[in-house]
Amino acid sequence: MKDIKRAVEAAEAEMIRYRRSFHRYPELGWTEFRTSSLIAEALEAMGYDVRVGQAIYGEAERMGIPDAAILEKAYQRALETGGSEVYMKEMKGGYTGVVATYQLGSGPNVAFRFDIDALSILESDDVGHAPNQLGFASETTGLMHACGHDAHAAIGLGTAKIIMEMKDELKGIGEIRLIFQPAEEGVRGAKAMTESGALDGIQYAVAAHIMGDLPLGLLICGAGGFMATHKLDVTFTGQPSHAGAAPSDGKSAMLAACTAVMNLNAIPRHKRGMSRINVGRLEAGTDRNVIAEKAFLKIETRGEDTEVDAYMGLYAERIIAGAALMHDVDFTIEPVGAAICAKSSAALTERIEQSARKLGCFDQVLPQSEKAIGSEDFTFMMDAVTRSGGQAAYFLVGAGGNRGHHTRTFDLSEKAMIQSAELFSELLLDLSAERQPV
Repeated sequence: MKDIKRAVEAAEAEMIRYRRSFHRYPELGWTEFRTSSLIAEALEAMGYDVRVGQAIYGEAERMGIPDAAILEKAYQRALETGGSEVYMKEMKGGYTGVVATYQLGSGPNVAFRFDIDALSILESDDVGHAPNQLGFASETTGLMHACGHDAHAAIGLGTAKIIMEMKDELKGIGEIRLIFQPAEEGVRGAKAMTESGALDGIQYAVAAHIMGDLPLGLLICGAGGFMATHKLDVTFTGQPSHAGAAPSDGKSAMLAACTAVMNLNAIPRHKRGMSRINVGRLEAGTDRNVIAEKAFLKIETRGEDTEVDAYMGLYAERIIAGAALMHDVDFTIEPVGAAICAKSSAALTERIEQSARKLGCFDQVLPQSEKAIGSEDFTFMMDAVTRSGGQAAYFLVGAGGNRGHHTRTFDLSEKAMIQSAELFSELLLDLSAERQPV
């Protein structure tokens, strides 16, 4: 226990420095060139075997990749803000993320996952906002870390350092695999990594989330209640014409889109449980006197379980097709993200609880929660590990109490990062001790 405390204290300042650096230069999913390259550079310096780029996954597994111009702009921005070109050149085309491994001894293989992407949100310029006060607010207009993934990346690096400090005490673990996952927002990255084998051979998989809307000192050891979801980009294509002289010659993609929006929100709910539908973005038309040729929608479905989400998705596709038929326009539906349902393994949740109580760094430790907390693509990793006979869990760490996620004013207590790294490390010790001879 004293060794963990010492190792955590030694890593604390560096974790805070990394978190603030990542926060200052946020990057969206599949464009995390700076973030990924600095993570890879730090991990290799610690002694980990590091894989990046197409060594992690290929083209076929990824969804929702930005277009080439956006990727190139993000790449150049990463170079200008201190990214490591040695690693970045292997990530061109949006192959971001890092997988680092280290062989500790003989025993179960353990994976810890940390997501790293930001959001398209303009950060608050309020002088009372801590990142403004302390000089690390986002320098990229319109982007910010509004969900704590900057902290997650820093927790991963801090945990990596602590593991190396304690590696002689971890001989009961086979391989430790640290997965720094891109594109969690929009639920895109985990499915790609899982299908490419990032969880192959893993017996225990764990992830965590900093919760700005839960009080500091609160730990929920095993989260469930993740909703299955699908993210869809829909394009309607019609025929333009003069809106005054020849309206009947046109085929309005805008009318089709509006018909779809109204009817999508009228989908009957499913008897099995909660369901959600949302059209978060609608773009259409060019000018007031032109029948709209194009319309674009960003849509998501959610369901309390996979069956409910599938019902919502199928119903949505029928409505989209019907709206296109009604207004005689063409349409395309592009899947750009997905997540499934999963629950934390009871036995591993109990191990997390035991580790947390042993550490004594949390004020309140709750064993498990089934409250719906949205969707999370780590569920693909959880499912892959549990289907192969392993265990997976996802814990939540309170970091504030009144800071809503995905808002301009989101912030967190950095003490929660330290607590999280401490818990990851103690859990690994616990799993190691189980395998070591008495």
